[in-house]
Amino acid sequence: MTGPGPLAGARRITFVTGAGISRESGIPTFRGREGLWRNHDASKLATVAAFERDPGLVWEWYLERRRGALAAEPNAGHLAVAAAERAAEVRVVTQNIDGLHGRAGSSRVIELHGNITRTRCSSCSGDWEGDLPGMPPRCGCGGLLRPDVVWFGEALGAAEWGAAAEAASWCDAMVIAGTSLAVSPANTLPLAARRAGATLVEVNTEETPMSYMMDASLRGTCSEELPRLVERL
Repeated sequence: MTGPGPLAGARRITFVTGAGISRESGIPTFRGREGLWRNHDASKLATVAAFERDPGLVWEWYLERRRGALAAEPNAGHLAVAAAERAAEVRVVTQNIDGLHGRAGSSRVIELHGNITRTRCSSCSGDWEGDLPGMPPRCGCGGLLRPDVVWFGEALGAAEWGAAAEAASWCDAMVIAGTSLAVSPANTLPLAARRAGATLVEVNTEETPMSYMMDASLRGTCSEELPRLVERL
């Protein structure tokens, strides 16, 4: 592929990424057939109610997911996003909790839904470092420790959402990769970028509900299309 790409001339780029980019690193999306774990609906385990009902079961699931995330390696899509920093100012807003963007070398990552490798207290909200004390683990304050992720029904962190909204209005190009942005409020980010005059580029294997508003839609996997896109910056 030669000639200028859809990001030509961009100096401030915000990447918004979802499960599609990490699936290529072996991280399950927990949709469809991948949505079952030991006959449990995975989406119903990622709730405050499930944690209050059976914290040991929820922790068992998250420890398995945590091991999977730590064993996974960033793929060519993650590495391309990091490489974009050589040509432009870059911010990454991810809906993923696996930490792969940071491990790939991206320096400004906003993790909207938290990070599965971190732990915090459900009572005092303090961060927990080191091994988990028992199962289910408890903080020194007596509260249950929990994965530092946003569960279904919980609000996004104010700081993270504020940073994401600022990144949307700051950029002159936004790349939406591996996500249809079907969930609010994340799906408002391209709208904010568009209002600020940014170019919108979508990378997805199929059409999404937001394809109609894109300046360019690249049909392919993130590991295929993102390196090509960044090479033409």
